[in-house]
Order: sequence, then structure tokens, then C-alpha cells
Amino acid sequence: MQIDLEKLERILPAVRKPGRYVGGEYNSVIKDWDAISTRVCLAFPDIYDLGMSNLGLMILYRALNELPNVLAERTYLPWVDMIAAMREAQIPLYSLENKRPLADFDLIGITLPYEQIFTNVLEMLDLAGIPLRSAERDARHPLIVAGGHATFNPEPMAPFIDAFIIGDGEEAIVEIVEAVRESREESREDQLRALARLSGVYVPRFYDVRTHAPSTDTAREGTITAIEATVPEAELPVVKRVISAMSPPPTRLIVPTVEISHDRAAIEICRGCTQGCRFCQAGVVVRPIRERPVEQILEATEEILRQTGFDEIGLLSLSPSDYTGIDRLVGEMVERFSDEHLSISLPALRADSFSVTLAEAIARGRYTGFTFAPEAGSDRMRAVINKTIPSEQVFDVAREVFERGWQTIKLYFMIGLPGEEMEDVEAIAEMSNTVHIIGRRVHGRQAQVNVSVNTFVPKPHTPFQWVPLASSQSIRQKQALLRRKIRGRGIKLDYNNPEATLLEAVLARGDRRLAEVVQRAWELGARFDAWDDQRDFGAWMRAFAKTGLDPDFYAYRERSPDEQFPWEVVSTGVQKRFLLDEYERSQRREVLTDCREGCHACGILATYQGARTEEWTCPEPAERPTSST
Repeated sequence: MQIDLEKLERILPAVRKPGRYVGGEYNSVIKDWDAISTRVCLAFPDIYDLGMSNLGLMILYRALNELPNVLAERTYLPWVDMIAAMREAQIPLYSLENKRPLADFDLIGITLPYEQIFTNVLEMLDLAGIPLRSAERDARHPLIVAGGHATFNPEPMAPFIDAFIIGDGEEAIVEIVEAVRESREESREDQLRALARLSGVYVPRFYDVRTHAPSTDTAREGTITAIEATVPEAELPVVKRVISAMSPPPTRLIVPTVEISHDRAAIEICRGCTQGCRFCQAGVVVRPIRERPVEQILEATEEILRQTGFDEIGLLSLSPSDYTGIDRLVGEMVERFSDEHLSISLPALRADSFSVTLAEAIARGRYTGFTFAPEAGSDRMRAVINKTIPSEQVFDVAREVFERGWQTIKLYFMIGLPGEEMEDVEAIAEMSNTVHIIGRRVHGRQAQVNVSVNTFVPKPHTPFQWVPLASSQSIRQKQALLRRKIRGRGIKLDYNNPEATLLEAVLARGDRRLAEVVQRAWELGARFDAWDDQRDFGAWMRAFAKTGLDPDFYAYRERSPDEQFPWEVVSTGVQKRFLLDEYERSQRREVLTDCREGCHACGILATYQGARTEEWTCPEPAERPTSST
């Protein structure tokens, strides 16, 4: 049954942006609830403004609604004012399309793109009237399935989620829905066994995780001793799902009712990356690289413009300027859609793959600034992280951009990287100021350089998964240095809060015991932890104290080479030995070339050798080409 619409209409005028909660957007899909046998609600555990910019959710929405006997609707976490109003009016969390309570669906698919929304998941489940823990739910409740980058360490959320999709989700979600339909009349145990049989699906209930008890060997206390599957259906490790070929991108994108964070259409031009930056989790977990054909992207752009009215297209990938046909693609987009006044946006570009041709092509459209990500200020640190872009090349590119009319450049950096010294931090300031000087020579006071400096968080499945998080004291000292060195008209510095960094590091590297902390923190009021004005760090510290766990154990502890990690219950296809070799190469400042220049035998091709198609751009394994800096 629908929620009480009269109650909803009474509370909407009293909350901010009521358009977030009414649905009815152009291109949303509303099917006859009573005529459909299987009903799925796709949930994004943050506000509508952010969730509507998530392309992954749109891909799943399209894939499911193309099935004639499946209904897929959406929900987002309401903002704090709407949460309070809904609780007072006793309105459960509902879907936007048919205004149905989430508890009425067969399956709820939750997107987990980053760790700081874990408490938001509990808020959504509670607001929906659904028990928080998988063990508390039975066949009367919807199945709770989660996917996204944060699920590559699923353990901190394992007790709350029935099943995780590890890796590419567009085929897996269809198989899960089919399994749900076939096991509808069975017990929850049997339903979960059916999901565990599917490739790339992790069902936490069927795995035991044991840790070292307190002993004289304090270095190993609390670390993993064993991970075991408890039923025949459970794979160990669960190898991530990889689609061999990317399906055509969704084009009937939902047009939002309010302004959202990225108010534009988006097309994923390729998935994966060959650069091998050692800090980058995404670069590992989405291997191998697969590219969409240029003509398919052009056709999708034409259809999107016709179906949505958007006048800006974001070309998305981890490194869009490395896309094989990027110059041709952008040139043809500008030429073909010149009458549409199309604007093209690209995420952060690599200075070493930037081309004048690309700049000139985009300049013919409407583009207000360029974003580059040197990541480190010194050549030495860029060798450590395997991002060997000479400083002079960054300056040359900045000069090219400013001289072609752009007045704004944004630079992304990190501090707290392994082996970083204060001289490396000073190099960030020197590079930023030099780029600003270059801009002022061309545009005078109109030149603007925006410098964003994030704190490095060592993530699972990367070469730096063994290293500790830099201490809050050292990070504050480095931020203070940057504040002194980067200042003045036309240059702006932005950096993140060390408390937020600590929380991200703990959640990213946690084990299953951390679920107790997540739930206790939520009970103490933690939610919207990614929002600086909403984060309650004190609630998290009280939660750690009450559960007897130490955040330092997860964040500030250096791991031994042979330690078994909680996240090894899943596999990215990249071998742990390769990651450790990469960590050791980083300490020698030895770099690996781009994978397209020669395979480094990370393990991904061996894992998925039967799935390879023409879209894959990885070469066959050969001798490992290396160079030293």
C-alpha cells in the first residue's frame, strides 16, 4: 500500500527542497505495482542532490526496468529536517516512483561508493522499519544487497547486509533478481544460498572470521587468523565480477526536479585504468581497462540531448585523457553538436596525457576551467606513487591552458603519503604558486588557481595497504605550512579535516568487529559523516570506547608483509604478491610503465583470461618494463 500521501503533503512545505521527495521526474519509470512480480528499490544512502549524480545507480535502474517482469524504483536518504518530519508523522522511507514503503519491496539494492555513508545505511533501514541486522530478518523482509567501491572491504558492514555484489553490477543484479524470483517461497537461509552460488556475490552469513586472541605476541593481537566458508555454495575468496563488454550507456537519464551536485548528463567512456598509481584503490579494483567505441559514445550523446534537454555532457573515467580516442571523440562531439551549444566536462586530467589538440577542441565548446591532478609536489614523491609527471611538464601544460583563454585551473594534491618529508609539502606550495604566476602573466588578476589538498588514506587492495595513516599531528603541521605558503588574491587552498580522514581510514580498513562500532555510533547520533557540518566525531569516539575497540589499531598500525587482511574474503583479481612488490618498488622510487606499454603480470589477465574481448586494451604478459627515478 502507498504511504499516506496526505501526511506527506502536510510536511513537505516545512522542509528544505521538497522537490527531493516528490518524484515524478521526466524519464523516471513508473510501472503498475500490482502487475509486476518482482520489485526492487535502488537506494542511495545520501541526499537526492548527490544520489541523482551517481551514474552507477542509473545503469542499474535502466538494466532492471528493461526487464518486463521487474520493477525498479529509487530512494535517497532524506536530509535531517525531512527525517525528523517523517519520524514525527510516522511516514516510513518510501520509493519516489510509486510511493511505496521500502518494506514492501522484494529486494533493496544499496549503493556504497565510499565508507563515510555506513551510518546512513542504518538510518535508511531504521527509517524504513526494517531490522538493521541480517540475522534479525527473515523471508518476510526484503533482501538487502549492496554494491559499490566501498564493498571491496565488506566486513565493517557484513552483519547488516544480506549479500554484496563485488565488482561490476549490471549483469550480477539481473541474476540476483532472477534468483530472488525463483526462491521466493523458500526460507531466508535457502534464498541466501541461492545468491551465494552466483559469481561475484558475497553472503557474509556463510563465512567465519577468526582473530588472534590477546597474548604475549601483541603485534598480532586482533589480526585475522583464518577466514573459512561454512557452506558448499560459498566461494573463498569471492572473485569480483567483471563484464567482458560494456553495454550501451543509458540515455533516458532521469531529469532531476532540483539542482543537484553535478547537474549534467554523464557517459562512462571507459572503465579501468592502466597508469598504476600506487595510492589509487579504484585503479586496482576496476581492472582491466575496457573502452567504449567512439561512435557508440557519439550516438549516446545525440540520444541524451534529445531525451533529456541537458546541455552539458561529462565524459567519465578514471583518466579520461588516456582514453584511446579522446582527441577524436571530443573533436567530433564539438563538431557534431555545435548547434546544440554543448558543453563538455572532463574529470581531473593527467598533465602527461594532455594534448593541445584536446584543449583546442574543448575550447570550441563552453568550458570554464581545467582540473589537473599532479597528486604530489615533488618529482621524488611522484616516483614513490608511480605518477611520474615532471614538474616542468605541469608548468608547460598550465601555460598552454592559460594561453588558450582559460582563466581557472584546479590542482589536486595529497599529503601524508608514505615517505613524505616537509620539503615535499613545500613543493606543493611551490608548484601551486608557480602555476598561479604563469596564469597572472597571461590574465593578470583574472587568473585563478584552486588548490585542493587531501590527506592520503591507505586503502585495501593497493600497494600501500600495509602502511599506517599519517598522524593527525603531522597532517596539521603540513596543512599549517600550506596555509602560510599558499595565500593571496587569485589562489585558493582547500583541505580536509584530520578527524574525517581518521574516520575514513578506520572504516576502510576495518574488520567485522567494527560493525559494533558503526551501530553504536549511529545509536549515539552519527549520520551524514561525509558532511563537515553534520559529522559527530565525538559519537564515534564514544562508540569505540563502549565497544572496547581502538581506532589506532585500524588506522595507525603498520602491517607485516604476511598479515592476512579482513578484505581478503574478496579478490580483485590482482595478486597480493604483485601489490607487495609494488610497495617495495615504491620504497626504492622505482616506477612501472603504463600497462599498455607492456603487461606487468599483476594477475588480472590470468584471472579473467576467458572473458577477454576487443574492448580490453591490456597487452599480453611480457617482460616487466621498469625504470628508476
